Amino acid sequence: MNESRLRPVDLAREQGLSTQAIRNYEEAGILPPAERTPSGYRVYTGLHVSALRAFAALAPAHGHQTATAIMRAVNEDAVEDALAVIDDSHLQLRDDRRTLIAVEQALRDLTGAEPVVSRAAGTFVGPLARQLGIKPATLRKWERAGVVRPARDRATGYRVYTPADVRDARLAHQLRRGGYLLEHIAPLLDQVRAAGGVAPLEAMLADWRDRLAWRARAMLSGAAALDAYLSERATTRPSPGLRRA
Repeated sequence: MNESRLRPVDLAREQGLSTQAIRNYEEAGILPPAERTPSGYRVYTGLHVSALRAFAALAPAHGHQTATAIMRAVNEDAVEDALAVIDDSHLQLRDDRRTLIAVEQALRDLTGAEPVVSRAAGTFVGPLARQLGIKPATLRKWERAGVVRPARDRATGYRVYTPADVRDARLAHQLRRGGYLLEHIAPLLDQVRAAGGVAPLEAMLADWRDRLAWRARAMLSGAAALDAYLSERATTRPSPGLRRA
């Protein structure tokens, strides 16, 4: 086989793909346009191999959609646009890491802290708001968002916060200070309630930390593969006797 002229199946084998996937990648702009023989058959080259390797390295780091946008921009000679997409992806990773740090700090602040309650059954809006240094209206807003779920005193109709409710409110307060949005806090606290406490979240956060580290390493690998592809594009010329698709 002439290594300078590859068939779709030759590209597909390296990445464990189907030949249809190779054609789909070309149509999506992930691969540069294939050259064609006079009879119309697609002919791929080492440049396409390099492009496929770059995409395979970028996809785990940035996601399939973002990796596609990067490769499409490169193949359209809009390298600055591709780099801007990569910059945005790195910013997202930074924001995700900051969010993780905020959640970990919130859990540390809760560890060993016993909520103060006004009576055995729980506490009310005013005392809890004073504990947290917030307004009672803020607690009511959190309740509407599903962040806290106090019961009602049957005799008075007042909201009653159990020790678990106080824990949730304190965790929500820390997350808000860390920049977490209410719509992100509510599902997190659902996990706390389902687990019966914050301890099970420690394993989740450890896994989250590992996944962020993995993404950061994957971005390095993706950058190296993309740089190799850019270098090859700069020196590659169309093969004689073939035409562009």
